[in-house]
Amino acid sequence: MTTPSSNSTAAGQPAPRDLTPWLLAGILLLSVLLRVGVALYLGDTTPPGKDETSYSTLAARVADGYGFSFPVAWYPFAPAGAPTAHWSFLYTGFAAAVYALAGPHPLAVRLLSALLTGIFLPLVIYFLARRAFPPRLLSAFAIRRSSFTVYQSLPLLAAFLAAIYAYFVLYGAMVQTEGLFIVTLIWSIERALALEQTVRRGQTPRWTEWLGLGVALGMAALLRQSILPWVVVLFLWLLWRAIQAQRATVAGSGFPAFLRFPPFSSTLLRLVLAGLVILVFIAPFTLRNFRVYGDFLLLNSNAGYAMYSAQHPLHGSSFQEYAAAPLPTDLNPQPQNEAQWDRALMARGIQFIVDEPGRYLLLSLSRVADYFEAWPTRDSSLLFNLGRLLSFTLFLPFMVYGLWLSRADWRRYTMLYLFIGFYSILHIMTWAMTRYRLPVDAVLLLFAALGIAALARWLTDRRRRVGQPARS
Repeated sequence: MTTPSSNSTAAGQPAPRDLTPWLLAGILLLSVLLRVGVALYLGDTTPPGKDETSYSTLAARVADGYGFSFPVAWYPFAPAGAPTAHWSFLYTGFAAAVYALAGPHPLAVRLLSALLTGIFLPLVIYFLARRAFPPRLLSAFAIRRSSFTVYQSLPLLAAFLAAIYAYFVLYGAMVQTEGLFIVTLIWSIERALALEQTVRRGQTPRWTEWLGLGVALGMAALLRQSILPWVVVLFLWLLWRAIQAQRATVAGSGFPAFLRFPPFSSTLLRLVLAGLVILVFIAPFTLRNFRVYGDFLLLNSNAGYAMYSAQHPLHGSSFQEYAAAPLPTDLNPQPQNEAQWDRALMARGIQFIVDEPGRYLLLSLSRVADYFEAWPTRDSSLLFNLGRLLSFTLFLPFMVYGLWLSRADWRRYTMLYLFIGFYSILHIMTWAMTRYRLPVDAVLLLFAALGIAALARWLTDRRRRVGQPARS
């Protein structure tokens, strides 16, 4: 009996051709076209009073040589012409570079953002799915026909969902950090999974794993510093997984009990190196802040105002996501720059919680609805209401079903569960908006793909059984 080779079938015919690269290329093309279409629809202006206008105005100032400053007093506490650290340095620099080349045209930024997010978001989702799903699932959902085969159909489905997910399409074409932030964050999760899987196998992590993790997290932090609490949790989790793996190795070797807590210097060293890479990204802006303010400010000056405004008594016990609290006038001494404002407002926001813990708890509970908003609202435009319905609302049942299916191999997905839970709680307890949930949506699309693939398999098997003739 002969075994067919990888290049031929049992009948001596050429093996089916793998269409995975072609399908992936088609998904990326569709992804880019959708985002470019939205960019053209949004046009060459930015809506007043929105973050897009803030980034566009700040980028134009940087491109014109005025540095990170606004021409007039700007939300929430930037005086005219004064240096600001409130907005993402990396994204502002990106938009400023486009303006320096093409002139102050938001459409140019939209088109370039559409191209970058259209290519890289489905790609990182594809590679994360390949990393996250076990080989048996990748094999179980492979599509094989007499003339072609698709070996990576489950990751391809996840990439396709990322390409057409309406909220990703919208934010990928906006003058805003969301699209590029999600790309770098998903890349960091994929690198973290690679490092965890290496540690779990008892091997030494490769330099590409910890270096890639550090670079991805460093870029994500420069796009949105709210990722930094997750970095701490992630590193502690990876360290704990290393301790577990080494304890299991020593316990299985028959060593004495006092040797069952061996050093984990290899993983610890690589996490330290990854942390140093993150600091390399952040440090230039920390030094810049110290130079312009004469005070310490790690990165951006928005955390304090977010905590202050989101817990302010103006909300009562029901969060109003678009309400901006006025700056306090009773601070003594009055802050003189953004570094001082950031610390003073953070302290005041924490004081709101200490003074009224019951109200804070009810306020946080009310933010659950804002965070998981899946219905049209009056304060959203028709475009964004449709975007919500054609993304989270449409795919939520499949996300939930995929999460349910994943319970059979829950240990493999623990890091993904941890990210979904921690990142959601972080925003629910501070400031919740639908767009702050989008990184969680990106991870949930893996489970949506699993749910859709399982349902498709069930329908196919059922149709096949129904079509079979009854046996006498």
